[in-house]
Amino acid sequence: MQLRPLGPGAPAVTAVSFGAMPLSLAGRPSEAQAVAVLHAALDAGVTLIDTANVYCEGESDIGHNERLVAQALRTWQGPREAVVVATKGGLTRPRGAWVRDGRPGAITRSCDASLRALGVERIDLYQLHALDERVPLADSVGALADLQRTGKIRWIGVSNFSVADIDEALTLCDVVTVQNRLNPFFREALDEGVLAHCRTLGIGFLAYSPVGGGRLNRTLPGHSVVAGIARTHGVSAHAVVEAWVLAQAPNVIIIPGARTVEHARDSLTADALALSPGELDAIDRAEFSRA
Repeated sequence: MQLRPLGPGAPAVTAVSFGAMPLSLAGRPSEAQAVAVLHAALDAGVTLIDTANVYCEGESDIGHNERLVAQALRTWQGPREAVVVATKGGLTRPRGAWVRDGRPGAITRSCDASLRALGVERIDLYQLHALDERVPLADSVGALADLQRTGKIRWIGVSNFSVADIDEALTLCDVVTVQNRLNPFFREALDEGVLAHCRTLGIGFLAYSPVGGGRLNRTLPGHSVVAGIARTHGVSAHAVVEAWVLAQAPNVIIIPGARTVEHARDSLTADALALSPGELDAIDRAEFSRA
């Protein structure tokens, strides 16, 4: 599998990595199946797993996804030291809602809980999940810098940040990664210059929802442009779209999720799929309806 730099001072990881979120939300698979999915990704060579404390069904379930990841790594026969685990803080799940909480104390408590859930003394990559408009960016990102200084986290990442947000964060600490949405349905990371800015700075761009997420990804097999390219290469429509995302810049790392071993393996086919300039342009120009 191809490797790409995670970011300044961090190792290279697989360009196609794994987002564990679907394993813990409503409709999630059994624990055994979830671990099997994670093992399939790891066995295929994936070296980064993205999780979060709030990937769960509600407040009483906080840490579910992190515990799954910890169990999968604990029972995996491969080299644990070769895998980067990225988690996040800054959101809560009261009554199943998604609520931002960027207060420094809340972030510190979330990090401590994540350390316990993951069963580690230091988190590889800890990301601010999203900015809380009630809390100054400097306070939230400053909390991450404090966690790094005390040895609880190794690298700092941010998520759902604009170019201006990234620049402000960089005055406070070294930012290794930015995790924002990128797919043909939602191209704001391209249109607003976030991806290009990260590339200039050498910051890794973790692309979440690379096939659209939710109901949108289910429309891809019926999309005429994508389906035609998929037939040409003998791959799935999802693999085509993931390859398009990877082709946007050499610092892009995609983190597709899966609930079955088959889907996890299918995502990995994007790693070796080289779309032609004409195919990339066709996807660029195609309309992708969100309706």
